[in-house]
Amino acid sequence: MLSFALGIGSQNTQGDWLEVYYPAPLFEPEDALVATARKALNASSGNAVVSFLPEHCAELAQAFETAGNTEQAELAEALGASQRPLVAVFLESDQAPESVPEVYLKLHLLSHRLVKPHAIDLSGMFGVLRNIAWTNEGPIDIEELPARRLRARLEGRPLSVDCVDKFPKMTDYVVPAGVRIADTARVRLGAYLGEGTTVMHEGFVNFNAGAKGQE
Repeated sequence: MLSFALGIGSQNTQGDWLEVYYPAPLFEPEDALVATARKALNASSGNAVVSFLPEHCAELAQAFETAGNTEQAELAEALGASQRPLVAVFLESDQAPESVPEVYLKLHLLSHRLVKPHAIDLSGMFGVLRNIAWTNEGPIDIEELPARRLRARLEGRPLSVDCVDKFPKMTDYVVPAGVRIADTARVRLGAYLGEGTTVMHEGFVNFNAGAKGQE
């Protein structure tokens, strides 16, 4: 098994995924834990993306606790309070990602230093990801931005667009230990920054790239 993770994300008005945050992704998880998660979420074998509801979290947490994985049990319990869409991703093998949740899990694996750049298949990801307006109210599908901006104005609140891109900045999702980043907008999610790395104001680190640091 390549990876397993529970995540919380954003969708557009059509229910399409825009992005996903994985607080504690697992690399090469134990077979018993994966089997437990598949059974609790009724997930198929192979690579799978499964949406689930907050009311499923208590059962999932209990299953993880029984399997002896306290960290995932605590995460599942915390997700029970979510007001945002929830998803579980099972990556049995390293194949080209076919969905936004799969892409984001692989980007998280890179930024969590669980895999090295170019060690994981990201082919075709540009065709999977949507162009997104990254705003002070979170990610917004670029096609839905005019309506959201109008609604914000009518309600008397500012809607600030920081950038329009397919990739968010890494530090909104992962902050690796032992790094310095002068301008966080210059480092994309999926960057690999080894401990001891410093990225100054004019530096830029793309996804699937990075520095080993002092490793």
